[in-house]
Formats: sequence, C-alpha cells, structure tokens
Amino acid sequence: MHYCDHNATSPLRPESLAAMTHALGVSGNPSSVHANGRAARAIVDDAREKIAALVGAKADQVIFTSGATEAASLALWGAVEGALDQHEADSKTARITRLFVSGIEHACIQATAARIAEDLPWIRLSHLPVTADGVLDIEALRVALREGKGRALVAVMAANNETGVIQPLEDVSRLCREAGALLLVDAVPAAGKIALDFALCDYMILSAHKMGGPQGVGALLVADGAPLRPQILGGGQQKGLRAGTENLAGIAGFGAAAHTLLTADGERERLAHLTDRFETALKKALPDAVIFGTGAARLCSTSNFAIPGIASDTALIALDMDGVCMSAGSTCSSGKIAPSHVLTAMGVDADTSASALRASFGWSNTNEDVQAAVESLVKLTERARRSPTTDRAA
Repeated sequence: MHYCDHNATSPLRPESLAAMTHALGVSGNPSSVHANGRAARAIVDDAREKIAALVGAKADQVIFTSGATEAASLALWGAVEGALDQHEADSKTARITRLFVSGIEHACIQATAARIAEDLPWIRLSHLPVTADGVLDIEALRVALREGKGRALVAVMAANNETGVIQPLEDVSRLCREAGALLLVDAVPAAGKIALDFALCDYMILSAHKMGGPQGVGALLVADGAPLRPQILGGGQQKGLRAGTENLAGIAGFGAAAHTLLTADGERERLAHLTDRFETALKKALPDAVIFGTGAARLCSTSNFAIPGIASDTALIALDMDGVCMSAGSTCSSGKIAPSHVLTAMGVDADTSASALRASFGWSNTNEDVQAAVESLVKLTERARRSPTTDRAA
C-alpha cells in the first residue's frame, strides 16, 4: 500500500512501538508508591518532559487525555467553568462571556463551542472569517475583540488539518494579550511540522496518532494561572485535573514520537520535497487540478486539491483499488462524504468542494508513494473523462 493519509493517522513509528512494548512490561500503577509504581511513574514523567519540549512548555503543564477531542472539550468547558469559579471567588475577575472560533476549526472545537453557547445563556459564540487562502482574518479578530464585555476565549488552530494552511499565531496571540482574552490553539496537525511556542497561548491541544504515536492518547497543555475546571472526576491523578489511571503504554509511545520529531534533522525538508514533487507532477499531468491554499504558507506535508468533475468518493475508491490511501478534504460521516466546512469558509464553490481530496505525507513515505499516487489520479481522470457515465461531482 502507498499510504498518503498521515493527517488522518500516521503509522506507528518504530520508536513508539519500542517504547510501548517496554511500558507494557511494567506492571505498576503510576500512582502506587512501591517500586513497580515508581517505574510506571517514571515512564509517564519522561513522556511528559518530551512532549513539553516539543512545544517549548514545562512538563507540569501537560495533562494527558484520551485524545485531541477530549482535550478540546476539557479546554473549552474547563476554561469557561474555571473562569466562572474565579469570578465567584473574586468578583473583579471577569467570567468568559464570548467565544470566538475560526471558521476552519476542527469539528470537535466547533461542536463543543456550539454546545457551550447552547447550554450557557451568558455565552455568545462568534465564528471568525478566513481569507480565500484559508488564513484567519486578523482585522476581523481585532474588531471582534473590541466589541462586547467580559473575558473572551479565542480558538485558532496552528495549521489547518485539511489544507495545511498555517495560521498567524503571533498576531493572534498579540491581539488576545492586548484584549485580555484567553487563547486555545489546536496544534494537532502542526506538531513536528512547524516550530510551536506554547508561550503564545493559554491552552494547546496535541494528539499522539497524528505524529506517529498510538491512537487513544492526547494532551492538553495549560498555562500557569489559566482557568481550568476538571471535567472527569475521581482520583487525584494529574493534579486532580483529569482523573483516571494513566494510559501507560499510550503515553510512552506518545513521548517517543514527540522526541523523534524534535530530534529528526532534515525531516521537514524531506516532507516538503515530497509534497512539492506531488503537486508539481499533478499539475503537469492534470493542469486543471486546483490546489487549495497556495497563496499562503502551508505545512510541509499537506496537499488539499481537487480534480474538476471527479467526485471525491469516486476518486477514493479508485485510489484504494490501486493501493493508494488518501482521504477527502472533508469529514466522513456514516460512510458519506460531507461538504468541507473549511473549503466553504474559504469561499470554494460546492462543485469544486465535492471533488476535494487530501494527500498528506509523513515519516513512512518515499518518492515511490508520490509517483504511485499521481499515476493513479491520472489514470482515474483519463478513464473518467472517456466515459460519459462517470459518477461526477454534482
């Protein structure tokens, strides 16, 4: 198989597998005080150090979760409720009354923010626009932060998971600091592919399986002093902020993946070469192919594109039959490909959006994968355009 879908899940790195295998042989509970428990605790602490180092944070700012979706829920609900706790304890401390979410955020951010606004009547939710290239409209954020009263919580991802477009976090952070707003950054697609500075935000989300670690483990990083009310209660694990016995093997694999990314010299350049090679070959063979976000800085590993007239679901089936794994540039639900909210926010028309595909490369890819992907797409297109009965995008 030619696996070109690392943004969905990156195959498990050998370093992560080795770390997990070792952890599975440690029988202690990280909360136990005996020797086995201390051995398990050492694995958790080591992973926490490595993950923090990847984004310039402190180890004690890392909270392990079951994945990015839980981390997003903990960040949003935890911040809103934590700020309310602070307000009740000190009336001079403003509660959060405004949520600003960019129009291209992941569904877990969008859905959780919507539920908060639905359940809490004092919360006003606003969606921030992006440019045609998928970059957050900074001026719109500036104006939004000036309007209304109460503390604001802003959610902006470091880079988009569909298009790879990198967001202007330094500018976003500066505006948030000036307005006294809190900033949540979804760094899942960007971790290891661009330099990340946790000091720019108050909350940051990471996921192991998007960087070559195992599925089922993620992290929320929380800045010192940022409000946070725990959402899962029970034991006192992780300073009482997320109860439950830690996923020892998953955390070990997560830490190994983060460390590998931090020390992998030349990997970003290699991925950029593969992505450029793919897009150059694609445009040469299919000049009418549309590549999204080309006017903005993008991740080294992601290409979101469309071949006009070829429906995404048709293309994915044909690619799979040729042994090439990609995804549509949108969310799959119940086996159906829904229109991409990201491309809609960028102003892409429905017909073009219905043809969107995403190639995303990672540690396991080679030039042969790129060549196979392009050859399959060209073969599919030539066959489709010869056939009057082709299932085309509508």
